[in-house]
Amino acid sequence: MSALSCMMPAMRLYLLTSLTMLAFAANSVLNRMAVADGAIDTTSFATIRLVSGAIVLSLIVLARDKRLTLWGPGRVVGVLSLFIYMFGFSIAYRVLDAGIGALILFAGVQITMFVGALRSGETISRQRWLGAALALGGLFWLLWPGTSTAPALFGVAFMGAAAIGWGVFSLAGRKIAAPLQAMAANFVLAAVLTLIVLPFLPSNFAMSELTIRGVALACLSGVVTSGLGYALWYAVLPKLQTTQAAIAQLTVPVIAMAGGMLFLGENLTLQFVIASALVLGGVGVSSRR
Repeated sequence: MSALSCMMPAMRLYLLTSLTMLAFAANSVLNRMAVADGAIDTTSFATIRLVSGAIVLSLIVLARDKRLTLWGPGRVVGVLSLFIYMFGFSIAYRVLDAGIGALILFAGVQITMFVGALRSGETISRQRWLGAALALGGLFWLLWPGTSTAPALFGVAFMGAAAIGWGVFSLAGRKIAAPLQAMAANFVLAAVLTLIVLPFLPSNFAMSELTIRGVALACLSGVVTSGLGYALWYAVLPKLQTTQAAIAQLTVPVIAMAGGMLFLGENLTLQFVIASALVLGGVGVSSRR
């Protein structure tokens, strides 16, 4: 009985982490689904995603705590990194398939979080270094120039910026004592920042490019797979080592690729299969006790 009791928290953590990875993958599929066929422009998608996420998180916090605290430690870093992630992510999916975009994103996140782990003095075992090397080898294989399936540089650049933003956002989240309050505040302030700088952003908020389907997909991404999913991620993060969190996120591209094939008719290429195999191999090596 004692052994079972010891296993329960670990199983719960595993299930919650898996649920957040599904939410992350769904964001890639929803974003690509919305912008690829012109249902909505990229800036509008990111803006609606932020605003809808801010509204639902604020309502949850107000219902639970009766107040929403906007300012706190690390708030500037959290808001700016969330803003960079949201818009880099959305713009990149103008040209990237769901699975390829997610692979670039989370391999970049791993690099950012490993750098953060080194800066904070966290001990990283040889096994995790090997796993990280395998995973990054998969990314290099995918991005190697001169191949017919290499992704567009435009999309890679914006997704790289999104990766740095999300990596910094995740690192900041590890130090937060009240994750739901912090997530709501980050979303609200990032949404306000977006509305302030909106006229200066690429693809300004063009109402002529909005459709009911595009707005619905952006709201679904903002409310469910972003707002609620990221709040859950902030709750799980303190229980994971930085390197464990980085490596867990590398499962997302494979889930996103499956979603892209199922819902968007995207093709499965040999290059992506090899890259995904290296990434998953890296996850397995790093996670094995």
